[in-house]
Order: sequence, then structure tokens, then C-alpha cells
Amino acid sequence: MEEEKSEIIVGLDIGTTKIVAIVGRKNEHGKIEILGMGKSDSIGVSRGMVSNIDKTVESIRLAVEQAELKSGVDIKVVNVGIAGQHIKSLQHRGIKVRHSVEDEISQLDINSLIDDMYKLVMLPGEEIIHVLPQEYIVDNEQGIKDPIGMAGVRLEANFHIITGLVGAIKNIHKCVHKANLNVDDLILEPLASSEAVLSAEEKEAGVALVDIGGGTTDIAIFQDGIIRHTAVIPFGGNIVTEDIKEGCSIIKDHAEKLKIKFGSALASESNDKVKVSIPGLRGRPAKEIYIKTLANIIQARMEEIIEHIHYEIKNSGYENKLICGIVVTGGGSQLKHITQLMEYVTGMDTRIGYPNEHLAPNNANEITSPMYATSVGLVIKGFEAINKNKDTRDEIVGHSDNKKSGFFDRLLHAGHKFLEDSEK
Repeated sequence: MEEEKSEIIVGLDIGTTKIVAIVGRKNEHGKIEILGMGKSDSIGVSRGMVSNIDKTVESIRLAVEQAELKSGVDIKVVNVGIAGQHIKSLQHRGIKVRHSVEDEISQLDINSLIDDMYKLVMLPGEEIIHVLPQEYIVDNEQGIKDPIGMAGVRLEANFHIITGLVGAIKNIHKCVHKANLNVDDLILEPLASSEAVLSAEEKEAGVALVDIGGGTTDIAIFQDGIIRHTAVIPFGGNIVTEDIKEGCSIIKDHAEKLKIKFGSALASESNDKVKVSIPGLRGRPAKEIYIKTLANIIQARMEEIIEHIHYEIKNSGYENKLICGIVVTGGGSQLKHITQLMEYVTGMDTRIGYPNEHLAPNNANEITSPMYATSVGLVIKGFEAINKNKDTRDEIVGHSDNKKSGFFDRLLHAGHKFLEDSEK
């Protein structure tokens, strides 16, 4: 555990409204301790994709500098989140024929099968981001979750493969490198968020994670502990702000503040007599807006976004198998009455997902806000990768030791035989 404690992981969430850098390490209880966090406004990102390299680099530098100052850590390597409308997913089956039925199936066999999936031919301009094993089949025996240690010749697996546009992926890498950082891993944002806010029991029972960000709404559906469906909807909190700006004829900054402070996703819960005064620009008179009018604008757009979410859940084929319903997280989940509207439109149980499942209790309250779910998840995914690499490394060492020991046994046997033959 001391070795793990010395490991420090940095998550970099390049979002549409904000860029967040979080520095974390594991404490002696295996919980994640946040050493420092930096946040800056995201100016060069639109709907989850980089639209201006220089502005994005500047925002990344600002967030990372803040995180370095608060944590006292010199940041060089980061785990980066990726989202955007260009993200797609597909199902594929891989097969590996093993040479020996005597040897147990090992992590090396699984790694080899996953590596083969990365060689699949994609459409021009697309690249594989993740290859996620769903279930394994060993010698036609189906529904195996973990085949390690089993005997078998024919190893098959069903994979959930996530792809993205090469250009969008390269732009993220370019921004991070220009900010004098290296990318350790590129992680799909809903996968990172799911690690931060979902429990193993929820993933087993069936749950849809909905991460409402500024530019996009990300969905990840789990059932039987396996990821079943992923999708990205190109609408988020920013489009609600735009509607308020247009509907109330006010500037974007005022619309955003109005949404955060007085916004509600249910117009029926708002008092139709209460109104808010918005200061006028350059000596113009103040503008008064009814809270009910604001709620009507927000509800209309949120219903549209939730209908898109519901369509994706139905499209996955798992709508009736999600015992735990929906977990909504991200900045958009902080809108008042969002769970009630989600339950009303979809008919599914809904709760807000807070990223405190894996966090040490002494962390700042700000970090446990749903808007940092992706950032915290990126740190958790970093530690998962370290453990996985360690297991594979141990297995390679053990495998080579076994080979050596087998070689020496054969050598010893040959020596004994030579001596016996000589005596004869």
C-alpha cells in the first residue's frame, strides 16, 4: 500500500464550459485523497470538441498551474477525458485459438484478444478509443465473466468497441502536448463518470448513467456488471442558457446566473407571482422576469433533452432491465427538480450521482459536487490502469519463471539419464 500511496494520478477534464485538473493519490484505506484542484473557463471547446487550439491550451495551462500550486505536485502526465457527438459504439466478437489445453487461460491471453480488436478496420477518419470485454465464451461455454484460470482451447469474447474521429482525438493530444504535458490515457467521459458515481451493485442490477455537461449529454448503460451501451447527445446545459438568453432578451452571462440561482426544471413548482430584476446595460432600465416564465423556458428544453436520453435507453434494448433506473450527474444535474422531470418523462427511478463513493472523507466539499464526477472518475481510472498493468507484469514474470523452471527440470532429467546410461 505504501507503493500505491506514492503513486499520484492527474485527471484532466476538457469540458465545454470548464477545464478541470484534479491531482489525487490513494490513502492507506484505498480511498482517493484529492491533493489539489485547478479550474478555468473553457473558451476553445464547443460541444465537447476542440474548436480553437490556442485558447484551449491557455485554459489547460491555467487549470494545471492552479492544481500544481494547491497540490505542490509538478504535473507532467495526465489522464484526459474525451466526449463529443463524433463518439460511436459497436459490438464485435473476437476469437483466439490457444495451443495447449493444459495451460490455464491467463491475463496474457485476454490482453492478446483485446489487442486484436484494436486492429479492426474502421471507417476512414475513425479510430478505436476503447475495447471493453463484455462476456467470454470458453469452448462454447457461454456467459463467463472472468475466464482466468480455466482450461480451454477456443477463447471467444463479445466486445463493446468505442470509436471517435481521428481529427478530434489528435486535436486533444495536440492541446495537451502544447501545454507541456503528456497523455497517459484517453478515456471516454461517461466511463470515467460511472467509476465516480455508480456502485458495483447498481452496475450489476442495471442502471443508466446520464452525465449532463455544458455542451453534451453522455450516456452509459450497465447491466449484469457489464457496459451495454454508450451514446453522446449533442445538447447540454449551454443550450438551456441560450434559450433563456433568447426568450428573456438578456445577455448570456445574466442568463447563466439566472439559470443557476432561480432555474427549475418544473414550471408547476414555480410561483407565478415572484419575479427577478436583471440590471440593465449602460444605464438602461432594469428588466423584470417572472420565475414561472424562466421555468417554462427551461422545462421545454430539458424535456427535449430527456426525450433524447429516453430514446437512447430504449434503443439499447435494456429499458426494462434497469432495476436501478437512472443516475444523473454532471453540472446539469444541479438544476432544481431535474430528478422529478426525469422520472415524469421516462417513468424510471432517478437519483443524483455524487462522486464521493471512492473519495477520502477529508476532501473539500466542492469536489463532491456532481460537476466534478468526470474529473474524479479520470483519477480513479488511472489507479485501475496501474493495478491492471501490475497484475500483467507479475504474470509475465511468473510465466517466464515457470519457463525457466521447466527448462532446468528438463536439464536435470537429461543429466540423470546421461549418468544412468554411463553406468550401464
